[in-house]
Amino acid sequence: MSEEILINITPMESRVAVVENGVLQEVHVERTQKRGIVGNIYKGKVVRVLPGMQAAFVDIGLDRAAFIHASEISSREGSAVESISALVHEGQALVVQVTKDPIGSKGARLTTQLSIPSRYLVYMPRTSHVGISLKIEDEAERERLKQVVADCVAAEGIAEAGGFILRTAADGVGADEILVDIRYLRRLWDQIAAQKQSAPAPSVIYEDLSLALRTLRDLVSLRTEKIRIDSRETFQKITQFVAELMPEIADRLEHYPGERPIFDLYGVEDEIQRALERKVSLKSGGYLIIDPAEAMSTIDVNTGAFVGHRTLEETIFKTNLEAATAIARQLRLRNLGGIIIIDFIDMEDEEHQRQVLRTLEKQLERDHAKTNIIGITELGLVQMTRKRTRESLEQILCEPCSCCDGRGKLKTPETTCYEIFREILREARAYQAEGYRVLANQKVVDRLLDEESGNVADLEAFIGRTIKFQVETIYSQEQYDVVLL
Repeated sequence: MSEEILINITPMESRVAVVENGVLQEVHVERTQKRGIVGNIYKGKVVRVLPGMQAAFVDIGLDRAAFIHASEISSREGSAVESISALVHEGQALVVQVTKDPIGSKGARLTTQLSIPSRYLVYMPRTSHVGISLKIEDEAERERLKQVVADCVAAEGIAEAGGFILRTAADGVGADEILVDIRYLRRLWDQIAAQKQSAPAPSVIYEDLSLALRTLRDLVSLRTEKIRIDSRETFQKITQFVAELMPEIADRLEHYPGERPIFDLYGVEDEIQRALERKVSLKSGGYLIIDPAEAMSTIDVNTGAFVGHRTLEETIFKTNLEAATAIARQLRLRNLGGIIIIDFIDMEDEEHQRQVLRTLEKQLERDHAKTNIIGITELGLVQMTRKRTRESLEQILCEPCSCCDGRGKLKTPETTCYEIFREILREARAYQAEGYRVLANQKVVDRLLDEESGNVADLEAFIGRTIKFQVETIYSQEQYDVVLL
């Protein structure tokens, strides 16, 4: 399977697209003024302790205070007891790392269990544990990597080496590459340790890499054939970064100088637009309906125009198989996280159910975010989770509709008309006026003058006053004002 990574840079934002066999799989967007802060380390100040929630709010210099649970506070910060009040107190300075960006109305999530990633390792200065990514399944390779880390630490003569987690990219990597990473991480940690002592609270003492450099560190794999960058300046930075830390991928870097925008060349812009729609069409004629919400995301599978060539059960099975592959891609593309409920079309054959679940699991293996399929409920719904650390594509690119306030629905002109009638009755009972002028949307006024004209006449007769109407083009279908004349 061929994979290409496209990096589009402008002064306002950076965007990364992962394309597999010509099909867009992932999009990452980082706005210059709204850079994600996951991985950043701050010296913060505890501003409020919540014993009932076993948590605390910490000021790290953002608009909203960040949130930390007692379980995320290292025992080195206080005594090893469960009570949050014994671990931290208001006004205390606390060195913390962001594990989740602020999302919606929620502040950032924090931990004091610091970690710093490199190409092959994650360094944890406050532990002595050496762990291996679960995606490296070969037991012999896992043991080899543990020994390599131990040998490198011993060769460096580090008394308090800290702990390490070997990332998936470390599979098959030799001791020289691991040693380079260890030295890089130790130098970086020494800088952070010095900052911890001198920095005021609140302040940032370490920022994670930019999106372009994080892409090289986190997304490049053996199947990545090309990394194309459309900015000469960023290409030079990436080339230098690769020469120092990832020389094995240097020959895959390519500067794209073309006149045509790189995302247009690969059809990425159109795919991004489709990723913001509810409906996803399947090649068979079926379709998905994807509804992200605060508590969970739901995905409904429908056969649509697909009627198949054999039995109904076979039609349903083929639609669900295609949907499983499409769903895995959509989760990556839209970066949906948290609880996800999938309503596949009901299947009576248990073997069909197992094959659909297995297809979903296999397609999710390529996902960089951690996923977990719980199983099928009694109602036939597939429950799963996908780790959420950053905002979804929709949350980055969109905002709630100013007309419907994010509900996705508007009151009908008929409903608004009846609200206007009730408002006029309230005004007539409360105030003396010569008449009333209604300011409303064009569709509402049209209905008042047409279908509701008889009701308007009856209302005028009842209150003994005239009612006039005025179109306000800037009003939504739900907005109106009743003005006393």
